[in-house]
Amino acid sequence: MKKRTLKKLMALGCAAALVFSMTGCSGGADTAEKAESGTAAEEMADMGAADDSEYRIAIVKQMDHASLDEIANAVAAELDALAAEHNVTIKYDIYSGQNDQTTLKQLGDQAVADGVDAIIPIATLASQVMAVCAEETKTPVIYAAISDPEAAEMTGIDYVTGTSDALNTKLILDMMLAANPDVEKVGLLYSLSETNSTKPIADAKAYLDEKQIAYTEQTANTNDEVISAASILVADGVDAIFTPTDNVIMAAELAIYEDLAAAGIPHYTGADSFVRNGAFATCGVNYTTLGTETADLAYTAITEGMDGLEDSYLSEGGIITVNTETAEALGIDYSVFSDMGEIVEVQTTEE
Repeated sequence: MKKRTLKKLMALGCAAALVFSMTGCSGGADTAEKAESGTAAEEMADMGAADDSEYRIAIVKQMDHASLDEIANAVAAELDALAAEHNVTIKYDIYSGQNDQTTLKQLGDQAVADGVDAIIPIATLASQVMAVCAEETKTPVIYAAISDPEAAEMTGIDYVTGTSDALNTKLILDMMLAANPDVEKVGLLYSLSETNSTKPIADAKAYLDEKQIAYTEQTANTNDEVISAASILVADGVDAIFTPTDNVIMAAELAIYEDLAAAGIPHYTGADSFVRNGAFATCGVNYTTLGTETADLAYTAITEGMDGLEDSYLSEGGIITVNTETAEALGIDYSVFSDMGEIVEVQTTEE
């Protein structure tokens, strides 16, 4: 699989002119309700036929939660910025598949039937479904936030490209030991349904085996299961918990972070959105930056074509995000991370 950073991509430039203007951009709970009621695809159809000067994009989130919302909002903002810069028109809507393959397929089929110029799916399952939907028409699919595009079988497809948020698992576990060199047992909390979690969990096990640190695993596929799994890890007496860029666990972070902090267990995660929802710390990709890069890549794909684009583009990470409220509750001095990367301080928000 070929990989280049988006900084290299942007050196290609933009040869054609587009304007991006929002039309009925739907988000959050409103979109979720429409998807669940079976009317999201109908609303997509209402976008209507575009004239020769207009382009249309369907932005499809796998589900509603902080990480994917942040990416979708960043994609939309960058499309608007490109609109102002290039003085032409594009219409787009944001949809949520509610982590349901049937709903995602409905949205993808409708987007293709409507003749959109590109689909931007966010997260692995959404991307896989959109690629299948676009197979016959070769509608460009520019995905966002697949941690392992090769394992997700999203490489080698001539109408597909996108951004990867591949995780540096070793660095996050190095942070864990920097904060507490006496860690004896680590909890691994993830979902078996998330392809994003497979490689980071394998990497974490290899790391912990090498360091001769014990670990225990708990998996979950629903919010209630995540809460139960976290409780089991607390009862098992783990010293820290690691979760990769797992959308299922992310969606439940607000429901578990207080209990973990009260038990003195720092939660190290794969994305800053976890930390904004109460987890202790991460080192990884900034999802606003990734969303911006994905929109730029979509712009290139639509205006210059897919020829010459790589299978995927690795969004650069290296930003350490720490929840200062959680750090205080845990009594951890996060200045120990200062030599490991740029530290960004955040507080808990219920978004």
